[in-house]
Amino acid sequence: MDLRSMLRFASGRQGQPSAVVLDGRTLQSSCESGPRSGYDGYKRKRGSKVHMAVDTLGHLLAVHVTPANEQERAQVFELCEAVQTVTGHTVELAWADQGYTGEQPRRDAQAHGIELQVIKLAEAKKGFVLLPKRWVVERSFAWAARFRRLAKDYERLPDVLRGLHFLVFAILMLPKAIPLLTATGNA
Repeated sequence: MDLRSMLRFASGRQGQPSAVVLDGRTLQSSCESGPRSGYDGYKRKRGSKVHMAVDTLGHLLAVHVTPANEQERAQVFELCEAVQTVTGHTVELAWADQGYTGEQPRRDAQAHGIELQVIKLAEAKKGFVLLPKRWVVERSFAWAARFRRLAKDYERLPDVLRGLHFLVFAILMLPKAIPLLTATGNA
């Protein structure tokens, strides 16, 4: 049993998730990552975009790194494929923000047996609004941003940045797992 599944069991959930949350964030580039970076006009940053899929507890399932000018909706196929591989095809539902609207992202998710639901911001509201289900991935981004190495894209290769995300989430899960391991006598 892997660490993520163990923590899910301990919180009273199934070992593998049936729903995930998708989103992307732009990391500003450094001189090391500059040649592979792109410009995100919405965030007004030059850098890389990290696309993540997390389960409903905020645990990382899949990461995909692209130049910042790549659209989030174009990464749905790869994220869904990675999520289904990691979970053993248990995921049936994915929540995402308005960056994932359109017919193509929906078809890409359906190709992997996942229903993509776009959570939209109420048009009458202004200012900060907590969107249902979406806050989970935003919290995961905040957890990752606490690590200086992931506050900016310092890496020459996107695979290193991807691997660092998995390392950081393993570090974040370990303190929760240690009491479980000592209680069962596995430590």
